[in-house]
Amino acid sequence: METIPIPGPPGLPLLGNIGDIDTKNIVGSVVSLAEKYGEIYRINVGGVNRVIISTQALMDEICDEKRFTKVVGGGIKALRYAVNDGLFTAYMDEHNWQVAHRTLMPAFGPLSTAGMFDEMHDIASQLVAKWARFGPDERIDVGADFTRLTLDTIALCSMDKRFNSFYREDMHPFVETMVSVLEESQTRGSLPTVLNMFRRSAQRKYDEEIAWMRGICEEMIAHRRKNPLEKKDLLNAMIHGKDPKTGCYMTDESIVDNILTFLVAGHETTSGLLSFVFYLLIKNPAIMNLAREEVDKVLGTGPITPQHMNQFPYLEAILKETLRLYPTAPAIAMAPVPETTEYPIFLAGGKYQLNKGDNLLALLVKIQKDPLAFGDDAEEWKPERMLEENFAKLPPNSWKPFGNGARGCIGRPFAMQEAILATVILIQNFEFSLDDPSYELQITHALSIKPKGFYMRASLREKLDATGIEKKIHGNGLACEKTGKLAINHTVVSNGTEKHPLTIIYGSNSGTCEALAQSLARVAGTRGFEVRVDPLDSATDDVPKSQPLIIICPSYEGQPPDNAAQFFGWLEKLKDGKSLQNVEFTVFGVGNRDWTSTFHKVPMNLDRLLAANGGTRIAALGLGDVAKGDIFNDFDYWQDNVLWPAIQGSGSSTKNVVAELDLEIDTSARSQTLRQDLQGAVVLSNKILTALGVPEKRHIEIQLPKGMNYTAGEYLAILPTNSQTNVRRVLKRFGLPADAMITIRNVNAGSTLPATHPVSVTDLLSSYVELNQPATKRNIQVLASLPTTPSTRTALLALTTNTTTKNTPPPSLLTLLETHPTLPIPFQTYISLLPPLRTRQYSISSSPLATPDVVSITFSILPSGVASTYLATLEPDDIMHIAVKPTILFTLPEHMGKTPIIMIGAGAGIAPFLGFLQERAALLNRNSELSLAPAWLFLGCRAPEQDALFADELRAYEDAGVVRVYYAYSQEEGKSRGCRYVQDRVWAERGEIGGLIRGEGKILVCGGQELGEGVKGVVRRIYGEGRRGDGKADGIGEEDVERWFDGLKGKGRWAMDVFD
Repeated sequence: METIPIPGPPGLPLLGNIGDIDTKNIVGSVVSLAEKYGEIYRINVGGVNRVIISTQALMDEICDEKRFTKVVGGGIKALRYAVNDGLFTAYMDEHNWQVAHRTLMPAFGPLSTAGMFDEMHDIASQLVAKWARFGPDERIDVGADFTRLTLDTIALCSMDKRFNSFYREDMHPFVETMVSVLEESQTRGSLPTVLNMFRRSAQRKYDEEIAWMRGICEEMIAHRRKNPLEKKDLLNAMIHGKDPKTGCYMTDESIVDNILTFLVAGHETTSGLLSFVFYLLIKNPAIMNLAREEVDKVLGTGPITPQHMNQFPYLEAILKETLRLYPTAPAIAMAPVPETTEYPIFLAGGKYQLNKGDNLLALLVKIQKDPLAFGDDAEEWKPERMLEENFAKLPPNSWKPFGNGARGCIGRPFAMQEAILATVILIQNFEFSLDDPSYELQITHALSIKPKGFYMRASLREKLDATGIEKKIHGNGLACEKTGKLAINHTVVSNGTEKHPLTIIYGSNSGTCEALAQSLARVAGTRGFEVRVDPLDSATDDVPKSQPLIIICPSYEGQPPDNAAQFFGWLEKLKDGKSLQNVEFTVFGVGNRDWTSTFHKVPMNLDRLLAANGGTRIAALGLGDVAKGDIFNDFDYWQDNVLWPAIQGSGSSTKNVVAELDLEIDTSARSQTLRQDLQGAVVLSNKILTALGVPEKRHIEIQLPKGMNYTAGEYLAILPTNSQTNVRRVLKRFGLPADAMITIRNVNAGSTLPATHPVSVTDLLSSYVELNQPATKRNIQVLASLPTTPSTRTALLALTTNTTTKNTPPPSLLTLLETHPTLPIPFQTYISLLPPLRTRQYSISSSPLATPDVVSITFSILPSGVASTYLATLEPDDIMHIAVKPTILFTLPEHMGKTPIIMIGAGAGIAPFLGFLQERAALLNRNSELSLAPAWLFLGCRAPEQDALFADELRAYEDAGVVRVYYAYSQEEGKSRGCRYVQDRVWAERGEIGGLIRGEGKILVCGGQELGEGVKGVVRRIYGEGRRGDGKADGIGEEDVERWFDGLKGKGRWAMDVFD
């Protein structure tokens, strides 16, 4: 074929084609040039020759990884200034990329991603709750809210970091900084180096923003190293993971690079995808109806669970078709493989010539609309073309939104699971419409593309309020029986024969095939086999013979996994046809149907090459597809119907074969040992109520166990666990490993320690003893009696005579032992000095008239508080141990129609009053003719925008006539009649409530000791002032006021709940 010149626009000396590229619309510029010059054209920008291709045929050619590889250029190259050689920006031969890629592949495998469902659901539920609360009249900034969703999801799933973006009005500063860095990277990448040198103010801003983001990441790493967390997330994988090939660990700098990479790439592209999806669904109501039918068919009205995730083929097709038309990463930069390429090289069978220095840019926004690949309707959005059977028929490499080959997106399973989950949960619960019916799609872009100026509205499909919808998406939870015991007894099926050897070898990057191998090994052990499990490479030139050999292996874009490459290469070189005689093998292959051209390529070649070189196939090749989300069922089916019948006869089956297990789960042992009558309850939600920078307050909703009831104003007793930070302090002080086992033998009958059976030291310290309790004088005297120096003994004994206050309590035993590290105290002595872990009581902040089976508490996080620290860590679906405790005086009046109430509190002291107001509102809702006596609520907080808890709900109660609310803002007194503290506001409003205080009103006070004393003083003053002013008691004195106040308490008209 005759070679023709590659066309392109003429350029300027030195500047090249910079005038042809709009730096604010780079994608639009290169697309316009493609429409003008055709399937391939050449430009020069910033001194770099770029050849842009826009057809599937050329894309298929450059996806050959033996000829072409990813190149880092343009905005991606500029981004290296921020993230160096992270997974997204590294050059192919960089050591840090290779180590990180191999180390992190398992963390993004299908099993690991499936394990992130709960965290993903947590964040998606926050989005649902926000839209439900805002209601159908709220204008939703779609891109902003999906950015909140995806940023919080990747941060929580990968690093256990909560940005809490849905609890703030503006975007998190990290997002704003990240967007700025992306935009600047794109601009820098589109300009010649010489021009960037003169952009000094932009450079300074760029440097400062990058330094700030990297500082945040360094803090995450330092916090995790200081506070280890037993969680299989990306941060732990980066800190502790070891490259299986080189044995190297990731450096701290590389960890920072990749944290930033995950946060940038992990949120930016998925938020764009979801934004495009919902625009297209709204504009295509017929497709929206089909999607909703699928969701309703699978879920009904129930919550989504991990088992549902592979049951939405049409929704998956919607996502794929959206990525076809609007690939959020709109182009892929490629170049000839530098080590093996001789120039010139040619494309399209010699039609086009590439010269040395030419870089290729595959323009996905054009390639994925190629009519030759997708038909004449390629510009239309038709999800049906992406259904499984149609997707498999697409021309090779026509759909590449996740990149190509070894440099393809490592987070693809994560992104697809996150997008499916979010789309399902939103479609299930809302109807959507455009905020502006005339809006037509506009696109903005930095390193990815997103809809611009897209706003919509969301209205709930069912007649539920925001609280009801939250209960729905979380489900009804687990009802724990009071015994807390569940016995599981499995029958072991074994043929009873002498054990025979069997070897399982596997290849695995993501961990899926390794998990299948281990699962099979457990089953094989029950069937009379002595099993050995090894990576495939271990069998290179040493394949087991004269025994069953089971090979489990995936295919990664047609290439074997890292721990199978050596074996595969060795096997390909065998040519004599008899090297593997007496090898009795079978192969199970794992693949992903989305890579249609290389689906199962490696396992099929393994099966073929083993047989071609003399091996005997003992069972037919098995194949599984991870894209279906059901790989373990595929594998079990192959075992049951192919593998074991072939090895052990036609009557063999594994359907009832399980590993030996006789297990009893006891969820009540701890509370029984501690002599506490508690039951297990399920956490439904745990929300931060306050703004950043002020003491944190939270609100937890809990599903009550069956048979447990409560009344507004009562207390919820909770049994906490000690923080892992304090547990590690004890372990460090005594030099104990976290997995040490302890058996306590000589305990008395009333002991609250677990006795006579081994218990881990971590469980003992976490769950049975008080670690933060201030040391008693007796404790200190025991320490002083130990062999020690005179100065240490003197310092200890001085503590027994010191006067302590609320603000300076005595130190804990643990603190004393850390202060005096040479004290020779045995661990058993330390444990015997500690009191048993006790329950903590919190005022209930709900009413059974509103939520009979759900109870809530509202509380402050105390820096050293055992219970509040524990409560802050709880997540939806966690189990906590609770009991309802009665109250005598702190209740609503018996005659609510006659007795007015005055409620006074500060901060989390609002808790019981929320329940009282719920109850009053519920009574009014049930009977609109009901007349309730008036109610006043006085609240103290810092400022309206910081910690005015439940402000919206209280306004609604005021509008409904349930209560009148008065605030005292300690930091913005001008907004509360000049009143700094809540007792000041009570005094300021004495003209309205003074008669009730002196008359028949009931006064309820909840807060700290200082608040209680302050309110007492004000109430006395109001009474005294009124009595002296009525002309009847001019001579009233303090004794008279005190007698009146005592009578107030005696009549049940004064109740105070102090939580200091």
